[in-house]
Amino acid sequence: MHEPKPGSDGAQFVFPTWRKCLILTDACFVVFTSSSALCSMFPATAQIAAELSTTVETLHIANACVQIAMGISLFLWQPIRSFIGRRNAYLVAILILFCFSIGAALAINASMFIAMRIIVGFTGTFLLVAGQEILTDSFDPVGRGAAFGYMQIGNTTGLTIGPCIGGIIVAFTSWRIIYWLQVGLAGLSLLLSWLFIPKEKRKGTTSQGSSSRLAALNPINLLKPLIYPNIVITKQDVACGFLVFFQFIILTSIPHIINPRFHFTTPLVSGLFYLAPWGGFVLGSLVGGIVSDRTTKRYIAKRDGIRLPQDRLNGGLPIWLGVMPVSMVIYGWTLDLEVGGMAVPIISVFFAAGSIVVAFNGLNTYTAEALPEHRFAAISGKYIIQYVFGAVSTAAVVPLIDGIGVGLVFTVCAIISIIGGLGVFLVARYGLQMQNHRVSSGV
Repeated sequence: MHEPKPGSDGAQFVFPTWRKCLILTDACFVVFTSSSALCSMFPATAQIAAELSTTVETLHIANACVQIAMGISLFLWQPIRSFIGRRNAYLVAILILFCFSIGAALAINASMFIAMRIIVGFTGTFLLVAGQEILTDSFDPVGRGAAFGYMQIGNTTGLTIGPCIGGIIVAFTSWRIIYWLQVGLAGLSLLLSWLFIPKEKRKGTTSQGSSSRLAALNPINLLKPLIYPNIVITKQDVACGFLVFFQFIILTSIPHIINPRFHFTTPLVSGLFYLAPWGGFVLGSLVGGIVSDRTTKRYIAKRDGIRLPQDRLNGGLPIWLGVMPVSMVIYGWTLDLEVGGMAVPIISVFFAAGSIVVAFNGLNTYTAEALPEHRFAAISGKYIIQYVFGAVSTAAVVPLIDGIGVGLVFTVCAIISIIGGLGVFLVARYGLQMQNHRVSSGV
């Protein structure tokens, strides 16, 4: 085993390359499993509603409740993680995903089905947060963006290939098979994580450890990073929330707008449409990691070896202010005006999805680096607000499209993208000054 080498942001790089690859592979597979559990039922919503004697609208609201559960779940996982350790908590979360996916597959009524999904939702965000922490501890700063990019591929593949597989399954057999497949994925995730995920190094004395565990019982600790303006702008209040808002507006609305626009009558075809955003997500994850790391290296060279966490945000500015808003406007209005055939919406949603993930990469990596002493709280707080935005978009997108039209909905998204990009620009230029101002103020 290599000796630990502390980094400038408090990370320790203790593993050989082969071990890092195994850790990265497992983290990617786990988030794929978790995110597919969230979205794989989208094309089967009508069939599930019919069999369980409920309405499609009720299931959309239930999906929003799942995302709220994902956001607030970290208030529960923070003390669990502190008392039993990150690795053990990680394994427990996957075990819960496994067990309650079985419950969803066996659901006899809508109430049981919704309850099982909400409980599964309580695991997803912790698996993302812990995965980011594990990668931050395992990779050096100039390679960390690529590692986060691969993990993002796992996450976004689950969000898009999950519905695609769900559409194929429900076209030929029962929707319950979707959840039995989910059970198998969760079981494999549990085995791989037990084999490959390392224990974190405990820091401090026994008395300090007891104090930190007691402090973990205070949910306010997860919100402490909100005192830093750079974290608020890029993470909790604006940028990441906007990106998730865009992401779930695209994913949730596909069956509702694509089926009537192109006269599709089966979930199989609309499920296959998810391949377009999936391709964008995968390419964006790869490009985002490369752009993030190269931007960091370029600024290190400009400063003669000095690295600032916010440097990597500069790489995403053309996405926020150009590619993302343009592609969303084209996607929305070609569907609204029924022009461009199927090719233009497919191409535009590909670029919209890809731009979301490219922007995400720099933000996610910056979250893990900006406050190393509060890394779990910073990452956790990001996801709390992030999934509130996701819940709002999931619940509101269909009524919004019915009320004002798909073109105006995506035009609003484009305007929000530009506003978010301006916020990221401010942090990229003045993030360290914002953070130091809070520290010098004694907060």
